[in-house]
Amino acid sequence: MENLKEIFSSIKWFIMDVDGVLTDGSIIYDSEGRELKVFSVKDGMGITLLHRAGIKTAIITSRNSPMVQRRAGELGITEVIQGARDKLELYSRLKEKEGFSDKEVLYIGDDYVDLPVMKVVGLPVTVPDAPVELKDTALYVTKRHGGKGAVREVAEMLLKAQGKFDEVIKTYTG
Repeated sequence: MENLKEIFSSIKWFIMDVDGVLTDGSIIYDSEGRELKVFSVKDGMGITLLHRAGIKTAIITSRNSPMVQRRAGELGITEVIQGARDKLELYSRLKEKEGFSDKEVLYIGDDYVDLPVMKVVGLPVTVPDAPVELKDTALYVTKRHGGKGAVREVAEMLLKAQGKFDEVIKTYTG
């Protein structure tokens, strides 16, 4: 865990997948064919805490969904890449654009399409129901499932490891 704390201390970017990470992976269609997604407000608070601590966030997802853009907007996530068929290529473009290094990135994903990015970032994270190949690559497997607070769990761990958690919480409690 000490080594993990050291790795957490260098993280400046928190990048996440959506389906299976920010949601439970379910896709719901209404009777008119519109896609619906359920997001956890707990994860939303985790992202807000990261922003208050100066940690940048981004989304890289394989699917396209107006709900993802809406939720990202609500949370202040400005880097949203949808329709990512080659996540590693798009991650590399984002990295070049923003000027961060792999070791400064935490990436949380849940399926095979996330594996190439997870293999290069400083802190690869996955969820409990991910395939074994992701668990073998991840330096941390969350206790909470996707869409059920997994992002919040990791966000709080990150902020505590960086000594920023108490300061951020004081912005709410005075």
